[in-house]
Amino acid sequence: MQNRVKEFQEFREKMNNRILSTDNKPIKRFFSLDTLTYQSGKLDSKTKEMLGLVASMVLRCDDCISYHIIQCKKEGVTEEEMFEIFSVALTVGGSIVIPHLRRAVAFLDELKEI
Repeated sequence: MQNRVKEFQEFREKMNNRILSTDNKPIKRFFSLDTLTYQSGKLDSKTKEMLGLVASMVLRCDDCISYHIIQCKKEGVTEEEMFEIFSVALTVGGSIVIPHLRRAVAFLDELKEI
């Protein structure tokens, strides 16, 4: 799992560039909406990223979990806060979230090594 963070970021950037290079207005608008959603408003961007991480864990999307862990770290979320986020996701999502929790913690640990 040594290069998981790097591989994730490189693949995401490559594919986003490929997707956004097409002339598809609905896709471009959705990507734009996603970007706008996480900007500070009545809720700050840190809070929104934490909410995104909980939702991603409950929906069991490993790519989204990885992305929001990176964004949470950029927003200054501490490890203690991360584990509280994980506990909310586990409580809301139930035991089916446990495999994603394991991968999330492994990803978080790898991110610390970079």
